[in-house]
Amino acid sequence: MINERIKQARLLSGMTQSEVVSKLGEHGIKLTKGGLSKYERGGSVPSTGVLLKLANVLSVKTNYFFEDPSIKIQWLAYRKHVSLGKKRQEQIQAFAAEVLNGQLWLQEKLYPNDIPSFPKREKVKTFNAAENTAAKLRNHWNLSDTAIESLTGIIEDRGGVVINYPYDNKDFQGFSGWANKKYAVAVVCGQSPVDRCRLSLAHELGHLMMDNQEVDPKYEEKLTYRFAAAFIVPSSVAFRELGEHRRRLSFQELSMLKRKHGLSMQAWIRRAFDLGIIKEGHYRSLNIELRSRGWHKKEPIEYNGEELPSKLKQMTLRALSEGIITPIKAEELCPGCKNDIQLPAGDEPMLYRSAIDAMNLPKKERESLLEESALLAEKVYSENPELYNFRALGDEDWVDD
Repeated sequence: MINERIKQARLLSGMTQSEVVSKLGEHGIKLTKGGLSKYERGGSVPSTGVLLKLANVLSVKTNYFFEDPSIKIQWLAYRKHVSLGKKRQEQIQAFAAEVLNGQLWLQEKLYPNDIPSFPKREKVKTFNAAENTAAKLRNHWNLSDTAIESLTGIIEDRGGVVINYPYDNKDFQGFSGWANKKYAVAVVCGQSPVDRCRLSLAHELGHLMMDNQEVDPKYEEKLTYRFAAAFIVPSSVAFRELGEHRRRLSFQELSMLKRKHGLSMQAWIRRAFDLGIIKEGHYRSLNIELRSRGWHKKEPIEYNGEELPSKLKQMTLRALSEGIITPIKAEELCPGCKNDIQLPAGDEPMLYRSAIDAMNLPKKERESLLEESALLAEKVYSENPELYNFRALGDEDWVDD
């Protein structure tokens, strides 16, 4: 467990093994890259002193290394710009895994009997099949053909997990997968415009719902984009809004449709072409005009909806209010969310208080608390050999002066 957590913390920090070794050297720990690699592989377990320094270098708390991740993730797809390097990919995946681990831990605590409502994946090889798969999912979720106010809310309400990567990274678009073979997970860039975020979410839904292993990756992306557009705007809706055939579409009309359905003007143009509503010549001319005005990068009209995940925050606040977790744990799971509620003074359980509060207790209460804590610590150590059964590194794993 410790070895996995060391590697996870390093990936989360965005640092290479060489960079970690260099930082440890600045803190007086002269470890080689091979020694750190051995820690991450589980070939040896670092001493308490080394763990303290690792926690400092990697900006995590020491107890981070002793938390047992309860999830296994199978990532299905990773959409990115070619300039997004492996190091950054690993950092984003580590961030997603960390958020996911906390959210599913809360999920199992608060809703142990809930079953996610996601149908089985289907093999899709044609655009018509992609349209049908999107329609089946809307029907499975009882969405009819109404406009979707919050795609994030729909996914979370059906037992899926949406994670917004909060840092600005134009080279990252999104990826998706399954956690514990049960929970659908979609990760998107939280800095994207809302309409783009919606399309990315629907795109990741496509990867989750369609099994396209037998098709070319480039064609797979085209199928998935077709699913995404069809999920947000079903063909029946597109025909109702635009008509069966059009000689011309105006940007004013497209902007109104964007505001109503949360699909970008560019995506509406493509949707009209894919469904045969407009011909290729008009499709090309519309895109040329979009580019000439710079609207292919930033459209003149913004969608006023919101696509922010709320399930993690809601569960954290509930668990905190019910005394299932401490304020410190709440901050770890969902940074900043505990500030939304205030616990009455003295209403929190004794173990939630700080060491300073404990020292100010009457002597008998303080001794009772310390005895209880000692018994708890003894139990934790006795059940976790990794806390006391340290294996030493060899001489080759340390740097000589």
